Formats: sequence, structure tokens, C-alpha cells
Amino acid sequence: MIGIHKRSISVAGHRTSVSLEEEFWTELSAIAASRNLSISRLITEIDAKKTTNLSSEIRLFVLNNLKQRIDKKED
Repeated sequence: MIGIHKRSISVAGHRTSVSLEEEFWTELSAIAASRNLSISRLITEIDAKKTTNLSSEIRLFVLNNLKQRIDKKED
């Protein structure tokens, strides 16, 4: 069973909680590191563009990032 982990983070200067599976936290951390950003800064950028709840937006962001990386490898 996949466990969902809730973490408190700062987004645009305010504290909030985000619940994600550990695999998404791990990948989000790797994406942030590859962009020389903190996780909070990356989530703030995701939050600014969101159209649904933040946890879903983060999952979609991670998925789209992985798909883009796969597409680049196939070129």
C-alpha cells in the first residue's frame, strides 16, 4: 500500500500542508535540486499556476516533468 505523507511547507510566505505519496516528494525534491531551487520555491511556482488543489497540481507537475524528460531521451 502506498503511503501518503503530509508535510508543512511555506508557499508564497504562508504555511500550508501538502499530502503526497513519498515517490512524488522524492521526485519533486530531485526536480527542485536540478533547478537549484528549494522545494518551497518550486511549490510556490506551481501554486501560482494552479487550477485545482495543490497536491493534484504537484502530482501533475511531476508527471509532466517526467514525460518531458522521456520525450527528450527519445529524440
